[in-house]
Formats: sequence, C-alpha cells, structure tokens
Amino acid sequence: MKRKIFALLVIASSLLLSCNNGNKSIKNNQIMEVTKEEKEGVIRAIDFYVEGGRKADGKITANAFADTATMSWTENGVLKSVPIKVLYDGFDNGEPMEAHYELTYLNVEKNVAIARIESQFGANKYADMFTLVKDGDQWKIVSKVYQSI
Repeated sequence: MKRKIFALLVIASSLLLSCNNGNKSIKNNQIMEVTKEEKEGVIRAIDFYVEGGRKADGKITANAFADTATMSWTENGVLKSVPIKVLYDGFDNGEPMEAHYELTYLNVEKNVAIARIESQFGANKYADMFTLVKDGDQWKIVSKVYQSI
C-alpha cells in the first residue's frame, strides 16, 4: 500500500511540475527544456484557434490546423470524433465572444509536440489537448481532444 501511495505521489508531483514549469517538460522523470522558438511556434497555432473563436471566423482557426486534423470528445460516455471542419463551421455559425486560454503543459520532441490548455469561449470552459506536428517552419495541430470543465 505504501508503494502505491508513493507511486501516486511521484506521478502527481510530475504532473504538478509539468504544469508549473512554463518552458519545461518532463521526460523520464527529468525536466526537459522547451526552446523559446518551439514554445512560440506552438503558441502561434493555439492563438489562431482561439482568435477564430473570439471573432467567430473559422478561416482564422483553419490556420492552426492541418487539413486532415480531427476533433474528439466524449458525449454521454460515447466517443465522438469528427473532421476539424466541424469546429470551423461552429465558429462561422456562432457570434463573436470573449475567448482566452492558459497553456498548462507543453512537451516537444523534435518535430512533434503535445500541448494542454485551459480555455474559455464565452461562458464555456474546456481542457483542450493538442497533438502538433511541425510542417516546414510552422506548427500545425493534427488532433484536438477536449473536455468541458
């Protein structure tokens, strides 16, 4: 029992560190540096996503995503997964709204990245997880998975 509790504490500590070390990620229990350029590139993609929601403009949001990107979530315990165009259409059919986010986790390994944000679009709050791939000199989101919070 003590080993299980210790293991849970180690995992919890690692997660806490990952959320509180802005330019760092955890790999094999070591804190790894994320370069300023990597972080700025990922944030640029996320900014397009949020700005499109703020302005109710799917064309802005499309700059964040790869053409083949998907969006997934669970609804009533059932996995839903759709082409990212569904998100663009949702923004296009909506109204401009207040929108912002906080980057809570970032891990970059060469040309791939995983990012987590806590976002708010109007009154709705989400935990968004993104998988990104570097396409030339730009980061593109290839997968958006979210949960309402």
